[in-house]
Amino acid sequence: MSERAAPFFCPYCGDEDLRPSEAGHGAWECHGCRRAFQLKFLGLLSPANGGQADATRTGGGSAPHDHHDR
Repeated sequence: MSERAAPFFCPYCGDEDLRPSEAGHGAWECHGCRRAFQLKFLGLLSPANGGQADATRTGGGSAPHDHHDR
C-alpha cells in the first residue's frame, strides 16, 4: 500500500506548514492560517464524458448532469 499524498501548500493561504489532522482520512491542518481542510480523490478524468471524474471507476454515484434546457 502506498503512502497518502501530501499537499505541498495550504489552498487558503499558501503556507507550507501543513500537518495531518486527526479529523480523518485526507484531513490536514495549516499552522500558518489555523485552518483545517480535507482532500478527497474523486477519480480520473475521462475524455469520453467531457472531462468529468469517471464515477464508475471510483465507486461513486452517478456523475453530475447538465440540467439546462437546450
